[in-house]
Amino acid sequence: MRKVPLGQSGLHVTPICLGTMTFGEQVDEATSHQILDRSLERGVDFIDTAEIYAVPTRKETCGATETIIGNWFAANPGVRQKVTLATKVAGPSRGMPWVREGKGMTPADIVASCDASLKRLKTDVIDLYQIHWPERHVPQFGNIYFDPAKETSATPIREQLEALAGLVKAGKVRHIGLSNETPWGVHEFVRLAEQHGLPRVASVQNAFNLVNRAHENGMDEAMHRLDVSLLVYSPLAFGLLTGKYDQSGIDGPDAPKGARIASFESVRKQRWGRPDALKAARRYNQLARDHGLTPTRMALAYCYTKWHVTSTIIGVTTVAQLDEDIDAFGTILPAEVLAEIDKIRWEIRDPAM
Repeated sequence: MRKVPLGQSGLHVTPICLGTMTFGEQVDEATSHQILDRSLERGVDFIDTAEIYAVPTRKETCGATETIIGNWFAANPGVRQKVTLATKVAGPSRGMPWVREGKGMTPADIVASCDASLKRLKTDVIDLYQIHWPERHVPQFGNIYFDPAKETSATPIREQLEALAGLVKAGKVRHIGLSNETPWGVHEFVRLAEQHGLPRVASVQNAFNLVNRAHENGMDEAMHRLDVSLLVYSPLAFGLLTGKYDQSGIDGPDAPKGARIASFESVRKQRWGRPDALKAARRYNQLARDHGLTPTRMALAYCYTKWHVTSTIIGVTTVAQLDEDIDAFGTILPAEVLAEIDKIRWEIRDPAM
């Protein structure tokens, strides 16, 4: 699998990234290690995690995913040198007091979180260290309106960058990135980095899929002109775009057992559980079937081939799912399918944004 550049970092990554937030909740450690083994065997050596994982987040599993990955490194000497490792520092608490005592994300919080991640991951350095969500108030995770009255920011972006610069200088972090960011945010991080000689963000990790193409409403131009790479998460919209909820709906006795939306009420309350999101997904899934494709293959191929996508993060619970997702790579969607996708989007826009 040919590697692609990550922003201006000099780092090259695979166009598929293994997301791991299921490890430690839906997936036990033994199966997690099998998935990691298989991913490396298939040539996907870019791994993404976060200090708050597993998801849904709770005190009992906070940090569990990093621990599982660290145990995999320890059990397989030499493997750490073969992978590109990305993790994230959590933004303000958002009702998760077990992440940190304070509500914000101070420079000291960033350093402490990084040190804790390094310990759990059993590694000396993180290749890509990302801010999981902005320290300032922004509409995110399903909220679409900015409200200045909700601003509680206490740590300016420059101070955040200076803390990250200290981690880079100490050799604990190689490159930095953002997640769940806005056009203004990525511009400001780049501007301040260039103005003050601080580390430049290499990437932004945001949601992008057939039922949420909000990235194409201005973020695409911003990142292209700034030469910052997009890492796509939730390309299958938490399973909506696999077709497995088409008949059963997202809850009730017939919903697929063990599936993320069906299993967790907290997920159903998010953007992925909106009735309009499922309604839209059913339209796209039927389009795939009408053209001899599985819904999963069409949805992933759409992300894999978009000009603004550097790497697509796939989250799985089995080795079979991993193989299915990787096998979709290389699929080229016909022009008529792409036209139909755009036609559907024009009608229903982005119900899971």
